[in-house]
Amino acid sequence: MTAEMRPEIRPEIRPEIRRERWYRAVWRWHFYAGLFCVPFVLWLSVTGGLYLFKPQIEQALYAPYRNVASGPAPRLSPDRIAAQAVAAVPGSMLHKYVLPRSATDAVEVLVGKGAGEMRVWVHPQTGAVLYKVPEESRFMRVVFRLHGELLSGDYGSALVETAACWTVVMLLTGLFLWWPRGASGLAGVLYPRLFRGRTLFWRDIHAVTGLWISLGALFLIATGLPWANAWGDYFRQVRIVTGTAADRQDWSAGSSAEAQQRMMADAGMRAMMSEHAEHHGMTMSHLPANPAALDAVVARAGGLGFAHPVEVSPPTAPDGPWQVRSQAENRPMRDSAEVTNDGTLIGIERFSQRHWIDRAVGYGVAIHEGEWRGLANQLVNLAVLLGLVTLCLSSVVLWWRRKPQAMLGAPATFAPLRHSWALVALVLLMAMLMPLFGLSLGLAVLAEWSLKRLAPRLGPWMGWRTA
Repeated sequence: MTAEMRPEIRPEIRPEIRRERWYRAVWRWHFYAGLFCVPFVLWLSVTGGLYLFKPQIEQALYAPYRNVASGPAPRLSPDRIAAQAVAAVPGSMLHKYVLPRSATDAVEVLVGKGAGEMRVWVHPQTGAVLYKVPEESRFMRVVFRLHGELLSGDYGSALVETAACWTVVMLLTGLFLWWPRGASGLAGVLYPRLFRGRTLFWRDIHAVTGLWISLGALFLIATGLPWANAWGDYFRQVRIVTGTAADRQDWSAGSSAEAQQRMMADAGMRAMMSEHAEHHGMTMSHLPANPAALDAVVARAGGLGFAHPVEVSPPTAPDGPWQVRSQAENRPMRDSAEVTNDGTLIGIERFSQRHWIDRAVGYGVAIHEGEWRGLANQLVNLAVLLGLVTLCLSSVVLWWRRKPQAMLGAPATFAPLRHSWALVALVLLMAMLMPLFGLSLGLAVLAEWSLKRLAPRLGPWMGWRTA
């Protein structure tokens, strides 16, 4: 090769090497993200699919406590019903009185001591306790904790959050790798080729499914992040700094934070009990300082027209108001009010009056839970979750069929694609926006860098070299 030829060859080779390096990075991130995420995505899809149908499941579970009242017997007053519920759980305190949907339904009362709460169903005519169960032991509450925390508190929440963030990487890199290169039609791009052999079948099922459900999956992940422990706290801190934080956020901050809130509320309610109440034989049946106030507040709450279920909570500070809050599954329907002991309405806060960030999160959570548009919303979400399951299972099949013998690494690359650096930059931006993902990404990069130097023989097995 002559010296005159070298300047012409060099520009053609160097960009190719640069693009291949970035492309290999994309492949590795997609492959590693898949290995880590697949078990979690399957778990979250199953538990999330079950939680989608919470209204129907709870309607069936608690059907025995509806339409229990009959005949001309008068209904008991709210304070007597609450007293029966409190007496059924010695040492407890009234936390919430839930307005029944119908006058014939049993009344649900939440009583508790410290962070623990018990939900009690009371017959509206006889005052008999029909059923009681620890709030966190209810079936759908267990499913909720399994879905968001693996029943492991903050540690489980962090693990789920990390998996969710890496799932975003898996989806984005998957779309990048899917991008048609030399395609002659829509087959294998927008719809799968089902009868062209097993290898092409599984490849198309994986790629086409990923294309169609990626947007929905990314939306579900994004709307679930405010519940996550680390990102949720990061979100709250940003809102405090920017002056956009609400006095009370309307979504879960994790089981630990909720337990702390219940503890503080219980302490405040107990402090409100007067010595007068204690001297009148109420030491074991802890109602608010003025039990008769419950009747007036419930009467006022019933006339506000809030979406069911509506919860009435006692004051937690001297001269504090009673809280009346709608806990409707469709969060944009949630309104709240403050009422005095004599039933006087202090004020109402409508969902539409909240900060736009709270409204946006409220709509996102409602869609995430399948409650914004009822059954249609549930079925769309279920389709996305089934798509994620298909994506996971097909990825395992593809990996197993393509995996070289005695190797774990990503399969051999195809023609390099331009602008891989843009996707790498996007992933790095995500690392800054999602701290827990950034930390795990940094640890992964450090581990790979260390292994390359300490155990170079792992290179072919891990897929660090181009086949």
